[in-house]
Amino acid sequence: MAAQILIIDDEEKLRNLLARIISLEKFNVIQAGDLKSARKILLKQEVDVVLCDVKLPDGDGVDFTAEIKSKYPLLEVILLTAYGNITDGVQAIKNQAFDYILKGDDNDKIIPLLNQALNKSNQNKKSAIKIKDKGSFDFTDIFGNSKQIQSAINLAKKIAATDTTVLLLGETGTGKEVFANAIHANSKRAQHAFIAINCSAFTKDLLEGELFGHKSGAYTGAIKDKKGLIELAGDGTLFLDEIGEMNIELQAKLLRVIEQHEFIKLGDERSTKVDVRIIAATNKDLKKAIEDGSFREDLFYRLNVFTIQLPSLKERREDIIALAENFLSVNKIKEAKQDLHLSTEAMQLFKNYEWRGNVRELKNVIERAVILADDVILPEHLPYELQLQTENVADNLSLSNIEKKHIQKVLQHTNGNKTKAAEHLGIGLTTLYRKLEEYNIPV
Repeated sequence: MAAQILIIDDEEKLRNLLARIISLEKFNVIQAGDLKSARKILLKQEVDVVLCDVKLPDGDGVDFTAEIKSKYPLLEVILLTAYGNITDGVQAIKNQAFDYILKGDDNDKIIPLLNQALNKSNQNKKSAIKIKDKGSFDFTDIFGNSKQIQSAINLAKKIAATDTTVLLLGETGTGKEVFANAIHANSKRAQHAFIAINCSAFTKDLLEGELFGHKSGAYTGAIKDKKGLIELAGDGTLFLDEIGEMNIELQAKLLRVIEQHEFIKLGDERSTKVDVRIIAATNKDLKKAIEDGSFREDLFYRLNVFTIQLPSLKERREDIIALAENFLSVNKIKEAKQDLHLSTEAMQLFKNYEWRGNVRELKNVIERAVILADDVILPEHLPYELQLQTENVADNLSLSNIEKKHIQKVLQHTNGNKTKAAEHLGIGLTTLYRKLEEYNIPV
């Protein structure tokens, strides 16, 4: 199915011109002249990328970007403006816009930029829903000898062989999905599907459709039957990450799946039987959510049959270097840098750092360092928030100074190749050029 592009602009001639250019590239184009119309479209239709003017009759595109990313986090937004300024550009990036470009410069850039944004949107969807034919992790894939992580592993091993519902608790990045997959891989369901979905990545209606599926004609655009993830999981395991973000109406439907092993698809009159194991996870305090009315107490007790608390990385500091070495061994093979190793200085920074993003943050830091380093990973190859632990804080706390130095490092690594540098930085090429001009970095 062709990607859906929504253009929001009150200038009809420009909107139609953009629509023609984009349509020639086999994209489906939807148009809106204001934010009110755009909101109605986003409610009714699935959109992949939004092209939005900054100045609109009923609002500001920069502010609307934050609204879109809050309600539709899998979408990517490209902002168009006739009067570019640094303040708007910075705020647009803060609001998670994919890029911010000037009108008039966009005709030759828009298609490559759309393809980049579409790739990012597709990556968002892949990370939000993962379908595996069978379990791909084992408990041996969970690194660490600390008492806290070993206790969690032992509990998971004991519950794996049963069909009991499991609730995994822990901060973001502590490895809840890896634990869920390992539990599945060591269960009698191991040869069946393991399906993971991030509940926080979808609106209520989209999540309902993904989980329960629909019958043909259930709503406009439902031209054929679709199996939901619960049915696709079959005799396997469904992992519901960020369960605390699920809409309370959907919670009632999930409760029926757990208690009665059946559900009703959208537009169907008959129930569908299912034998699926549920593993749920959250970083939210569900007891508080029950008190404020955002989580069902009966669902909590059905999920809370067996709970495993995963420790944060700062609670298991003795595991940090072992984890770092493991991530390094994987990435240095990928980048063909087999002799690369961690310096003593880098390891000391790792030990002292807070790791608010936990194991996931450590993994990302190592991946980035492997790209930048040649023979040994030094403090200069690490993000500046780690380096600031040993540098003169007064000279380096400026965000602009940190960003400037980081861009210079990445450009040095790519030998001045700006396209590759933009990819490493996770920003659009236009955004990179704007920052080069802003920070007076030679082009």
